[in-house]
Amino acid sequence: MPAAPAVRARSVVRTFGDVLALDGVDLDVPAGEVHGLVGPNGAGKTTLLGLVLGLAAPDAGTLEIGGEVAGFLDGPSLYPALTARQNLTALERLRGERGAASRARVSSALDRVGLIEVADDRVRGFSLGMRQRLALAAAFLTEPRLLVLDEPANGLDPSGKRQIHGVISDLAAAGATVLLSSHRMDDLTALCREVTLLAAGRVVFSGPLTKLAAESGDLDYRLVTTDPATTRRVAAAIGGVTLLDPEHAGGVLVHACTSALDTLVAGLVRQGVAIRELAPVTSPLEAAFLALTERGGVA
Repeated sequence: MPAAPAVRARSVVRTFGDVLALDGVDLDVPAGEVHGLVGPNGAGKTTLLGLVLGLAAPDAGTLEIGGEVAGFLDGPSLYPALTARQNLTALERLRGERGAASRARVSSALDRVGLIEVADDRVRGFSLGMRQRLALAAAFLTEPRLLVLDEPANGLDPSGKRQIHGVISDLAAAGATVLLSSHRMDDLTALCREVTLLAAGRVVFSGPLTKLAAESGDLDYRLVTTDPATTRRVAAAIGGVTLLDPEHAGGVLVHACTSALDTLVAGLVRQGVAIRELAPVTSPLEAAFLALTERGGVA
């Protein structure tokens, strides 16, 4: 028998006065995976996370939590006058934890997010990214079975983001479930196998990232070749390919579906034109996100 989902929502409704924040939301978060929750501002992501954490109850529908919620990151709410170590120690004492085991947990959490070398520096001197990592360390203190993260890579430089991605992946590999809310497609691509996309309080997509990417349809591509003039001529002659900016510096911009783009590439090869770069201007995931949220249809 397959394991029960760590989070299971069915027909969840949540209102704030006359505002319908969640409108019949269904959600399944498999145990031991990183599941992405994505959507534009006002889509209902934070409201849904609050329900998962038990901060509020749905007005209708059912919400089942299979694991103990023990970690949450919704931005760095820290004491700036205390050091990083003192901040985590204060959280441990609020839970009634003291002694050597507590000190070891604090040091381990700081080490996991790359802050052990500044553990005794005051937080007021930390950058936004360092504060974000410290907030994530606070969420790790109890080794949560279900970790709820709201924009964990916000403010991180590439090195810090890579480190946090590694920690989150390690947690999932060890059996923890992570519900990750993010508007960053690179976070989703690096960490998630499946995502749920919200728009105006409704689920418009839920499933594998590969399927979401397939929803993108035609895309804009930047094409850099050894012969831009021939590239424009060949592109103009192919049905399904639209030249967007014939004078684009450093390359040619075209709008095309995958099959038309394949025809263009084959035509350039026959003309002896070498292709130096071919990449979507907007990633397939971002294009799918825009398409689904703008039309608001349920997938």
